[in-house]
Amino acid sequence: MTMRYYIVDVFAERRYAGNPLAVVLDAGALSDTAMQAIAREMHLSETAFVRSGGGEDRAYDVRIFTPEHEVPFAGHPALGTAYVIREEVLQEPVPEVRLNLAAGQIPVSFAPDGIAWMRQNPPVFTGEFSPDTLAGVLSLPETAIDPRFPVEEVSTGLPFIIVPVRSLESVRRATIDRDAYEALIRTTAAKAVFIFCPEPYRPENTFNARVFADHFGVPEDPATGSANGCLAGYLLRHGYFSGDSLDIRVEQGCEIHRPSLIRCRAARRGESIAVQVGGRVIPVARGELL
Repeated sequence: MTMRYYIVDVFAERRYAGNPLAVVLDAGALSDTAMQAIAREMHLSETAFVRSGGGEDRAYDVRIFTPEHEVPFAGHPALGTAYVIREEVLQEPVPEVRLNLAAGQIPVSFAPDGIAWMRQNPPVFTGEFSPDTLAGVLSLPETAIDPRFPVEEVSTGLPFIIVPVRSLESVRRATIDRDAYEALIRTTAAKAVFIFCPEPYRPENTFNARVFADHFGVPEDPATGSANGCLAGYLLRHGYFSGDSLDIRVEQGCEIHRPSLIRCRAARRGESIAVQVGGRVIPVARGELL
């Protein structure tokens, strides 16, 4: 039996930018082993498998695999998979598609300007780290870390270690020390490191960021919606800006020639923080798995 698959660029402002995603349709009969093997064959940051779903609520069961592991949630697969379902399965401009992921149900809505938005789970803050530890992991001097804000583990469904860095130069110079990285992630829920600074390449953007996720078979991710959702919650929690809400633009992937643009919104809702992450999705290829 053949299965259709599509490749889309997510968080992309043009084709062959952003973060590429493979979406496999009608994947309900595939075993875990087969899905992992297909994800390794695709060799993208993630491959999403649409298992079942539909009906009046437009909710679909989806699983997400990196080349090395299944993950309960990831941002660019959520947006890209919802886009493929809307365009190729439903074939009508519905306002919203819901994805049933291991981390819970994620609604994805489609704005008139072409931006797809996902509502992420409220961020959970699970612990801080000493700046010198992450400086060692990133092969940077401790003075490169911004001391005004903590190095912290945050999750909206998939945990990341958030590291505030002072300058674009330091972000560009960051290189993972494999021994220090492996020693760190043996003791943490988060297996990926997200660094950011308030010096973007393009003045209309708010931050430049990079994500290192060797544990998942992704040495550097071009665009990471889940991590940027964590960033939005982190910024609001620690008063990086004044006020109880924010609306920011984060550039990522520039250093690996996959420029990406992630839009983030966050607002306080009582004791919780509501997070939305959005971006453009551009189709680039379609095919069949034999």
